[in-house]
Amino acid sequence: MSKQIGVLRAGVSVAAAVAFIVTWSSGFIIPAFATVDVDALTLLVWRFVPLAIVLLVVVRLSGAATGITRREVGTQALIGLFAQFGYCAAVYGAVATGIATGTVALIDAVQPLVVAVLVGPILGLRVRGSQWAGLALGAVGVLLVVRSQFGSSDAPLIAYLLPATAMVCLIVGTFLQRRSGVQTGVLVTLAIHVTVTAALLLVIAAASGSLVPPASASFWFAVVLTALFPTLAAYGLYWWLLRRVGITALNALLFLIAPATALAGTVLLAEPLTIVTIVGFALCGLGVAIVLRGEAATRREEPALAP
Repeated sequence: MSKQIGVLRAGVSVAAAVAFIVTWSSGFIIPAFATVDVDALTLLVWRFVPLAIVLLVVVRLSGAATGITRREVGTQALIGLFAQFGYCAAVYGAVATGIATGTVALIDAVQPLVVAVLVGPILGLRVRGSQWAGLALGAVGVLLVVRSQFGSSDAPLIAYLLPATAMVCLIVGTFLQRRSGVQTGVLVTLAIHVTVTAALLLVIAAASGSLVPPASASFWFAVVLTALFPTLAAYGLYWWLLRRVGITALNALLFLIAPATALAGTVLLAEPLTIVTIVGFALCGLGVAIVLRGEAATRREEPALAP
């Protein structure tokens, strides 16, 4: 029975990981379509404001926030400031400048190496030698994928600081979550993050004259898509997987974002796909497999090491 439960648990984790990769990648692809004729800030603000209202109503009616302290709300608001507002604003800014979606996805691809370096000093977690090897292999794959797309846009060089800023914001938010010890449910976590982001975007959009949305059906269709997939689904799975599989394994999955985004960009946006890109895909997949295997071994050893 325990073996069957273990297989079921692994199957749920794999399914969640696949859904996470697909939905997180959609956060790069959808804006590339939707911001052609619309200001990126306009799409971003209407992605979050209606969703914030819906989530607050659901939390209120469901009683999901019962027992939540002011400290927990404040901590989650700070995490949301970095992990959602800072990250999304920088990603949309990068896409709006015309940087290829696969290149923008570099922000997720570099993060695992940065996190792996920091988990020891900051969180006191161990990264196995095999996991370091997997991370390095995945990094090579990412570099190949990004190199195959780099320079395919006319974006100014300074625009490439935006993906770097997004990467830093998500890293800071992730470490704040792990160090805080706050264990609010995914629904409440999303509600706080989305509300903080919506409030800040409202102020910025109103001040810049980007608040009024167009009346086109395509705009509102893009709003619904971005609210459902890269916001609700992707972020919800991110925080759920962070608790389920651990920070090292989750960040290894981020190696697959760049290949998935590059592949979608090729199919949907006619962005370049070369043999170098395909080799990069393969190396990313192999690197993630090595990291996940090492994480599984670590988890098996933990009960034996416990006093």
